Amino acid sequence: MKRIAFDVMVETIKQAFLLAGLPEEKAIICAKTHAETSRDGVYSHGLNRVERFLDFVSKGWVDVHAEPTLDVNLGSIEIYNGNMGIGITNSIFAMDRAMDIAKQYGLGLVALNNTTHWMRGGSYGWQAADKGYMAICWTNTESCMPAWGATSGGIGNNPFIMAIPRQGGHVVFDMAMSQYSYGKLETTRLKNEKLPFPGGFDQEGKLTDDPAPIEATRRILPTGYWKGSGLAIMLDLFSAILSKGRTTADIDLVGKGACGGCSQVFIAIDPLKINDQAFLDQALEHTITQLRNSTPVTAGGEVNYPGERSLKTRVENMQLGIPVDEGVWNKVLGFSQAKMP
Repeated sequence: MKRIAFDVMVETIKQAFLLAGLPEEKAIICAKTHAETSRDGVYSHGLNRVERFLDFVSKGWVDVHAEPTLDVNLGSIEIYNGNMGIGITNSIFAMDRAMDIAKQYGLGLVALNNTTHWMRGGSYGWQAADKGYMAICWTNTESCMPAWGATSGGIGNNPFIMAIPRQGGHVVFDMAMSQYSYGKLETTRLKNEKLPFPGGFDQEGKLTDDPAPIEATRRILPTGYWKGSGLAIMLDLFSAILSKGRTTADIDLVGKGACGGCSQVFIAIDPLKINDQAFLDQALEHTITQLRNSTPVTAGGEVNYPGERSLKTRVENMQLGIPVDEGVWNKVLGFSQAKMP
């Protein structure tokens, strides 16, 4: 598999974004975020999402010049209109504001309405943890997953993230409400591989580990069956109500691509306003030690804490280069060398 140096990937994506009309500062931020996502092993939402983002920009579904504007200020809670701006820069802004508020109150909540796809949600958990804050954030999406008991899409695959800062490597949990995201199905199919576990239903309504039939039926499997379905519904309602924004049902009416007009929530917590550093270190290390002492399923295996595999992948990919699908990489190279049609 072809590998690309991190700096080369950033520069290539940045040039594609500049040619698409992004202001330079935003092009740099977005290129770095996409490259970091691939660097950490979330290939589906990094380099692989560049083409889709450029398509949305060319269609006018993302306003590359828009900035969030304040709708409501309640002290520890702020609500912003994302004005259909770039999902990445809107999200970074929102998490930064949540941390600023948490610095004063201990906890800050910033909600965004009328925004666009944030790409990898985990990026904003890492962002907060890097600055010493705990974080919880989530987004709703257009309907792309059947509710439990249904065969047609009616709920969002609403990503949910939790992060805790740790000196030896942050603990970051980043999950969609399906067993596997559509991005994971795509990357697995491109590698001609099967999913580790069944991830959805085929045309006959049978569970399958083959990604292609699931992509065809769009019957992805909710995480935990009915539990994931219920959690997706609640995350959707909470994000819309807290942001004065759209529910999944309303996002469907907008018709501006994946997550066009979505609602998001960003919560930052300053743990040192509650505990001292010694307590935090003890809680984290005792938990991780217990995980390490678990008996692995396979001989010689290991049990990881959330985010640990991402950190290991990050180190490997920075040393060896980031693996890419050559077809995807060549498309992005093309976008970086000529204006979009």
